[in-house]
Amino acid sequence: MAIGHEVRAARRQLGITVADLAAATGLSIGMLSKIENGNISPSLTTLQSLSRALGVPITAFFRRYEEPRNAVFVKSGEGVELERRGTRAGHQYRLLGHIDNNSSGVMVEPYLITLSQDSDTFPTFQHAGLEFLHMLEGEVVYRHGDQLFHMQPGDSLFFDADAPHGPEQLVKLPAQYLSIISYPKSGTEPG
Repeated sequence: MAIGHEVRAARRQLGITVADLAAATGLSIGMLSKIENGNISPSLTTLQSLSRALGVPITAFFRRYEEPRNAVFVKSGEGVELERRGTRAGHQYRLLGHIDNNSSGVMVEPYLITLSQDSDTFPTFQHAGLEFLHMLEGEVVYRHGDQLFHMQPGDSLFFDADAPHGPEQLVKLPAQYLSIISYPKSGTEPG
């Protein structure tokens, strides 16, 4: 599919139709359609014809193969426990996956955060980026700036993490929520 995607992108960039490309390469419209849709893999000879007709180097068709596309699978209960600023307040952080080398320009860190009887409130977190919370268990009153949100299972909160935020009141423990933090790759990593 990646080669076909690149062929289609190059064709559209030139503003030509499949019929135009077929005429320029000597390939049938049906064959080009199959290539663009990833239904067949073109031969080297076909790639050379496409390369000449589209005015791109043959390597342009392999761009999507150059960068690895990673995935991280974490089994239940096997996330990596990390120390963060909230750890001293009894907040347990379990990182559920992390991909360093992605091409999006954005870092995303999914955490499972657990608050227990030993936890304390900590409404003054502040870091670059955006954060999304989804309450799984328990109840907390969560502060963001001057606003308070009573969060129960199923509730979500999405916010600019540059404002002071965090659990203001622990209503029902244990409490557990998913926290997904995103920030620019070149930016400062959240604390």
